[in-house]
Amino acid sequence: MIKIKIKHSVFLINRFAMGSIMRKFKDKTDKRALMTRNGATVLKELIASSHGKYNPYRIFSAKELEIATNNYEEIKIIKQDSTYKLYKGFWQERLISVMRFRESNRDEHGSCINNIVYAAQMSHNHILKLIGCCLETQIPILAFESVEFGNLHDRILSASQPQIEPLLMKHRLKIAMDIAHALAYLHFGFPRPIVYRDFKTAHILFTEENVAKLFDFSLSISIPEGETHITTDTVIGTWGYSAPEYLSTGVFNEKSDVYGFGAFLFELLTGQIISDLLKAAHNLGCPLEEYFKKFIEDNSFTEIVDRIIIQDILCLRKEQQLHAYAQLMSECLKQSPVDRPTMVDVAKKLRQIYCSFMESHES
Repeated sequence: MIKIKIKHSVFLINRFAMGSIMRKFKDKTDKRALMTRNGATVLKELIASSHGKYNPYRIFSAKELEIATNNYEEIKIIKQDSTYKLYKGFWQERLISVMRFRESNRDEHGSCINNIVYAAQMSHNHILKLIGCCLETQIPILAFESVEFGNLHDRILSASQPQIEPLLMKHRLKIAMDIAHALAYLHFGFPRPIVYRDFKTAHILFTEENVAKLFDFSLSISIPEGETHITTDTVIGTWGYSAPEYLSTGVFNEKSDVYGFGAFLFELLTGQIISDLLKAAHNLGCPLEEYFKKFIEDNSFTEIVDRIIIQDILCLRKEQQLHAYAQLMSECLKQSPVDRPTMVDVAKKLRQIYCSFMESHES
């Protein structure tokens, strides 16, 4: 009886050990398969999009990023939406940001690959830098440079909170100018223009207190060679920022980004989110541009401007720059894409406004 029990125990131990070995082997095999699949997809899309010209990036293991984020601790979340969460992380004595897509939605695999493909091509001071990615998960996990101060959407909404420094006009002009340069870089810095396609304040992050960086290339796309626009059957984007021609026909190009940028300028000017402004415009039965013009025509311009800005405008020269900003915003919000300026023109104009504003600020 004793011998039988011992043999049975040994058999159970061996079976348990064998099961553990097999699970580890399967786990390693699955990871290799995922790395092969994801790596091949990324490489294929990178070559097609960048002609082999892209920045080097590190390949992380899943374990490294788990440790960096303390197993994706909820308290480390910087921002989140329906498709991903962005975490604060710490890796090799440096702060990083880790972008993890929700695996419950397999459609996000394409969005994730798109982020790697476009972020890997970027070399701009106001576009969040991709450090690397993990390819051994169902949907790759991305690592970026550190984000310290959240996103612009929250900064605008949190303006009344005492612990958040208010965004003065000089800050808003600097942010607008920097992000305009980033969009101009996408439109004119590559062999084929890149349309960002989902521009909004929630995609503007801060690596330092007022240093803004564009983030999230989930919907970005390059205009095909020889074409001036792209037509899609499915309209995707964010209500309020999407250009009218895109909503009505599915046609979009760089000028669609210009419209979204105009909506962003409107938010910076008013301190209100674009959905609220759009609802107010719809209640009056007019587009955003016409809604804003009504305040100009009724000599009630200051009624719609953020009170923080009004308190900051103490001289005539500053007020003139504010009106120049408002005029540029109106041009970006034109109903017809032909009537809108290019992002290069927008960036140049904002630089002029900013420099003039700062001169009056220092005098």
